[in-house]
Amino acid sequence: MADSAQKKPLFILASASPRRLALLAQIGLKPDRIVAADLDETPYKNELPRLYARRLAHAKAACVSAQYTEPAFILGADTVVAVGRRILQKTEDEDVARRHLTLLSGRRHRVFTSVALYPSAGLSGRKPVERTVESYVAFARMTSQHIEALIRQGDWRGKAGSYALQGAAASHIRQIGGSPSAIIGLPLFETAQLLRGQNFLSIP
Repeated sequence: MADSAQKKPLFILASASPRRLALLAQIGLKPDRIVAADLDETPYKNELPRLYARRLAHAKAACVSAQYTEPAFILGADTVVAVGRRILQKTEDEDVARRHLTLLSGRRHRVFTSVALYPSAGLSGRKPVERTVESYVAFARMTSQHIEALIRQGDWRGKAGSYALQGAAASHIRQIGGSPSAIIGLPLFETAQLLRGQNFLSIP
């Protein structure tokens, strides 16, 4: 019988996001477990968007990693929508969604997505690795009627910046740059590279 240390480590997603789960499935990956990290996601005072995304990705992976002693890789990720230095957090309120969409109308903004891969205590000698991807999204100018229609669609719920690239707002997005998967919530190229670097992923 093979020693347990030789078994392939577990792959754990430190997020309950259905979008990240679907993105992983796109490249043939299914987490062995999904464990959402329970964290305070309030930005620090004057925290820059890139650093905020990176901090939360690390915090999510570290929080879940601390719960496991068996060999496992834990993937944490966070996506931040930013207008200048201003962070537009996940939205659960129509008025906030309306303000966000009004702010984004007719302008380009940045999207930072950080992904962190942490080893559990059962993988001694391994160190956390991470990548941060910067993309941009440019909205056409939207009328108040356009914005109200998007509010009624409801895609803004739980979304950073109050929109989803794969949702109804796509009809008002005139240009994107960078990684589409990162804008949705998980940069697939960078995630695959991190896993390949740990000899976990063997797909070409």
